[in-house]
Amino acid sequence: MIVRTGYFLRRALRNMRQSPVLSLASIGTVAVALALLAFFAIAVLNVQQLTASWGENLAIVAYLDDVPDKKVINSWAKEIESYPEVASVNYVSRKEAFERFRKRLGEDADLVEGLGPEVLPASLEIALADDWRNESALTAVVDRLRKDNRFDDLQYGQGWLEKLEAFLLLLRVSGSALGGFLVFAALVIVANTIKLTLYARQDELEAMTMVGGTSLFIKLPYLIEGALQGLLGGLAALGLSFLAFQVILQKSLGNLLLITGIDTIHFLPLIWQGLLIIGGGLIGLLGSLFALRKFVRFGAP
Repeated sequence: MIVRTGYFLRRALRNMRQSPVLSLASIGTVAVALALLAFFAIAVLNVQQLTASWGENLAIVAYLDDVPDKKVINSWAKEIESYPEVASVNYVSRKEAFERFRKRLGEDADLVEGLGPEVLPASLEIALADDWRNESALTAVVDRLRKDNRFDDLQYGQGWLEKLEAFLLLLRVSGSALGGFLVFAALVIVANTIKLTLYARQDELEAMTMVGGTSLFIKLPYLIEGALQGLLGGLAALGLSFLAFQVILQKSLGNLLLITGIDTIHFLPLIWQGLLIIGGGLIGLLGSLFALRKFVRFGAP
């Protein structure tokens, strides 16, 4: 069994060496298709993390341009905390707000050098209770606070959350559509590579059939060839997606998420990385099956 497996593997590698341009085209197409899917998956994974974080920390911020003394602020906080939808109210001074903002800027903190806390307003951060963390409760509290002239401006994350979810849906749909098209293109190219190899070896295959070569014996090297091309494409896709993650996503998406309070940008989980490589092998195998299906004359045992 081991000897026979080695023979099939050598045949597959020989076929790839004899058609290097076609093999590279197959591997490259699989790599580009899967790398694009991985790129979108990384973006979706991190944006989804952001939406989940915002959903868990859904809150209202009431800004105070004119800051009263501490007793007045405490009385306002207790009044708002009496609302059934509200879990807690936290006062954030100008200095604390400025320090938070500078910390979130990270390496770009020098942008605020020369500025003082007075550039940012003080605020009351109003957190909703777990049982009331929904759009209707949020709207009810906001409407009640808007009628109060003591608060100069109100900000709450529901509108941004809805836009972020819409963006997430767009990423999923566009990534699936474009990735699916490229996966189909990869299947076609792998199939055509195997077909051209079969045409080049038509006389040899016919001779093998005449001397009693079974269908599986004849086809297996080509199935292995397609699977190897797909696996190599999957490995290349993993490398390309990691490069894109380091060069593009980690910088651009990292800056966006850092400002929103999320300090870690995630690459694909290990299980997803494994599925990416296995997916490449499956694409190659399916392409080979599609090519071999048409060669019925070699299918007789």
